[in-house]
Amino acid sequence: MHGDAAGQGAGAGRLDAAQLGAEPGQRASLVQFSSAFCQPCRATRRILAEVAGMVDGVAHIEIDAERNLELVRALGIEKTPTVLVLDAGGRIVRRAVGMPRKADVIAALGAAV
Repeated sequence: MHGDAAGQGAGAGRLDAAQLGAEPGQRASLVQFSSAFCQPCRATRRILAEVAGMVDGVAHIEIDAERNLELVRALGIEKTPTVLVLDAGGRIVRRAVGMPRKADVIAALGAAV
């Protein structure tokens, strides 16, 4: 077993591949919580995918809030889209609710990488 298993009890402060349902980025991850009928989620998806494509080692991971209620509750997510910026260790370094501006996403990544 890896040492990570013990840290999972820490809960909302750190996310791993199992919780995300995808492999996190090597340098940072942009994690988007979306729901099916959320219009701003589509624009947010485009913005985050574009930024992730511009910055090496950054992944964009979209999570369906309705299918991941346990994680949504654990993180206290109340609206979609909610975007979390994770650093290389999976720690949440920034959090934003609503459709972000591209410049703000890039600035938030600066805090993570």
